[in-house]
Amino acid sequence: MTAGTALKWSASWLAAAALPVVLAGIATAQEWKPDRPVEIVATNAPGGGSDRIGRIIIKILQERKLVSAPVNLVNRPGGGSSVAYNYINQHPGNGHYMVMGSRSFLTNNITGHGPHYTEFTPVVRLFDEYIAVTVKPVSPIRSGKELLSFMKRDPTAISFGIATSLGAPNHSGVAAPFKAVGIDLKKTKNVIFSSGGMATTALLGGHVDVVPISAGFGSQLLRNKQVRIIAVTSPERLSGIYKDVPTWKEQGAHVVVAQWRILVGPKGMTPAQVGYWEGVMKRMMDADDWKKELEENFWIGNFQGGAESRKFLDRDYADARAFLTELGLTK
Repeated sequence: MTAGTALKWSASWLAAAALPVVLAGIATAQEWKPDRPVEIVATNAPGGGSDRIGRIIIKILQERKLVSAPVNLVNRPGGGSSVAYNYINQHPGNGHYMVMGSRSFLTNNITGHGPHYTEFTPVVRLFDEYIAVTVKPVSPIRSGKELLSFMKRDPTAISFGIATSLGAPNHSGVAAPFKAVGIDLKKTKNVIFSSGGMATTALLGGHVDVVPISAGFGSQLLRNKQVRIIAVTSPERLSGIYKDVPTWKEQGAHVVVAQWRILVGPKGMTPAQVGYWEGVMKRMMDADDWKKELEENFWIGNFQGGAESRKFLDRDYADARAFLTELGLTK
């Protein structure tokens, strides 16, 4: 064997010996899974939309054993949801923490009350939903058209319970139609609550006059005859219990307002961590019990993985900024 041949043989042997180590490293990176309790963080107090959705997801994950580690719901209300987002970013690169986000993730930043969405890792977009505008059953406001009429006469006469911040989708459920018919939004009376549940409690107690909430939450209140729903923000009427509730478009305000729900992780999550949760959530969303929740809560399934969710957030941030600039709410 010549010296050159020996050198080539030695190099080949070393490369072959190193290959299993390299492959093991790749496999380890690709096979991430949680090895300690997972926290899904709700941006509002118990009873709010983020809280309800998180609990439903955790129930399905546990019953179907889709995650080997325990998954807990943690409430971090406050700051128009910024408390929850800041909390998970205290754990950079950690795939054990995610927050149940909504469009307020974007609008809070635009209005000067929260971190920028690019400081986080999008994981999966779950579904979209519409907003229901509620009043007490004994309220003199019997329709969305009447509400518009009252507000045109005196924008200060009616108070609104808003969860969880101005400019967020719940607020847009009334602000967008008001703007469409020429009502001065700067004169409206808004009381901010940390969850839709708290805003509704204030409504039932007579402390505010109108509360816009998610259609899913509104359907429960409507079944229990706790509220009257005077408008929905969908492009056409919803089915079932909402079949007799007109849209804003039917009542003279040509607007559609959609809310979306997304799981967001802290900055620096790895592709392996995101990929793991994409797979878990896709299996959850294919489950019959999740499809039942979609139907019962008037949610519109819209699965997107991390990369698609990032592109979606880029587009929607630009749209939200343009709308809120028109409303004079940007900072």
